[in-house]
Amino acid sequence: MAADTGTIPGLTKSQAARRERVIRAARELAAEGGYDAVQMRDVAARGEVALGTIYRYFPSKDALLLAVMVQWLGDLEQRVTRHPPSGDTTVDRVMDVLTRAVRSMERVPRLTRAVISAMTAGDPAGVAAIGEVTRTMARIMAAAFPDDVDPDREASAAKALGHVWWSATISWANGMGDGDWVLAELREATGLIADRFA
Repeated sequence: MAADTGTIPGLTKSQAARRERVIRAARELAAEGGYDAVQMRDVAARGEVALGTIYRYFPSKDALLLAVMVQWLGDLEQRVTRHPPSGDTTVDRVMDVLTRAVRSMERVPRLTRAVISAMTAGDPAGVAAIGEVTRTMARIMAAAFPDDVDPDREASAAKALGHVWWSATISWANGMGDGDWVLAELREATGLIADRFA
């Protein structure tokens, strides 16, 4: 996972490093045991921080897991930046990006279910996190569109595809289908939405 220490507004470098350790610990615990395995005392022990330190950065477990999701997508964004989407058409390139996202989530199903549980729990922190997830997915998918596409149309298409991705991922996390099912849903939506951007 890429650390974001030193880049968080309002935090010193050492505070950002502690926050990073907390996020990493929560991510590891969720990957090992799912949502219920992320207990704040266990996060504090694994992250080698005081329990009170966690609550300075995250008011709840759900807020912490939302930060895990935001950082997870940030990691995907970095990978897509280093290795741009491949394919002859916009549909192929968008699917390349979405396939990377789904396969990444599929490799750690307990973590995936944990962050989705947090994002759908109704925690007020979820509003900001879902907004950040939506913006990050739009930035990631932007690399799949031709350079001469109107930015507003591209943003609308990316937003719509992000909503389909989110809906299908929630369904998958709740036991409907598997990663291949999610990708089939995404390919259908991508064909309808992105085919016009040949």
